[in-house]
Amino acid sequence: MAKSTVVIPNFNGIKYIGACLDSLYMGTIKDLEVVVVDNGSADGSMELVRDQYPQVRLIANKKNTGFCHAVNQGIQASTTPYVILLNNDTRVDLSFVHELEKVMDADTEKKIFSASAKLISLYEKDQTDDAGDFYCALGWAFARGKGKNPDRYRRDCEIFAACAGAAIYRRELLEEKRVGLFDEVHFAYLEDIDIGYRAKIHGYINWFAANSIVYHAGSATSGSRYNAFKTRIVARNSVYLIYKNMPAAQIILNFPLLFAGYLTKLMFFTRKRLGKEYLMGFMDGIRISMKISMEGKGKTYRKRQKKVSKMVYVKIQFGLWRNLFRLFEM
Repeated sequence: MAKSTVVIPNFNGIKYIGACLDSLYMGTIKDLEVVVVDNGSADGSMELVRDQYPQVRLIANKKNTGFCHAVNQGIQASTTPYVILLNNDTRVDLSFVHELEKVMDADTEKKIFSASAKLISLYEKDQTDDAGDFYCALGWAFARGKGKNPDRYRRDCEIFAACAGAAIYRRELLEEKRVGLFDEVHFAYLEDIDIGYRAKIHGYINWFAANSIVYHAGSATSGSRYNAFKTRIVARNSVYLIYKNMPAAQIILNFPLLFAGYLTKLMFFTRKRLGKEYLMGFMDGIRISMKISMEGKGKTYRKRQKKVSKMVYVKIQFGLWRNLFRLFEM
């Protein structure tokens, strides 16, 4: 019986989806369920999956519903103990699935919520794309090892959050009454930091599986590393993420660093002629947070924060400070 269901969100991925699926089926784990959730592709990639990969379960949306909604559909369609999320612009190593499952199986206490694979650039294989995600007190999320030699990241270790581009999750913890599914308000970007943050608040950890290898093209859906859409939505989500996961006292404590972090980002994107988009996204984040608060939905986050031991937030806070130094270690 399959242990894992691989969920692949797809939007106009004709250039990559076939190679992605081929690499999965060539792997050492043969008993595997695969779900492709298509977000209204118009390039023939949905038809390619339907016609050439009949073993794949295809969920077809009429329009682009966003990364979060798509992967939630795949998760809800799964019944296996583990769910693996995988970007469509990837090619996986033969033991990719096996190494992720091995990490989860070894955790007999079930304290690991997620485990991230090591992502290596598809086109520059001497460069790491992501060796685990971290989040710091500046309000910045960052990928460990970006652009560095992959050989530097050979050891498993605890991370802040798993990169959802190639990661395994314990499905029972994705149930709504526990950690929960991906927050669809995010649409895309920082949703993996958010869910990893929530898992930490509930006492779980996230892990880096160094021997699980994935080759990643990167920005295949959004088009480039820096663009107007991505800049605005990342800025928006960064504000919303703080509103959701930090109690008011923690926001006040971090305010000087958060202010410095947002100002630095604004200057950075202004130099790239995306300053307006970043500022608009920041304001969007404030508006969304205020709207959710006025609608009463924010009470859910505040109730959760009151129920959680203060020592959990103290531990997370020290982690946010420690991750400031990791920015310079990368």
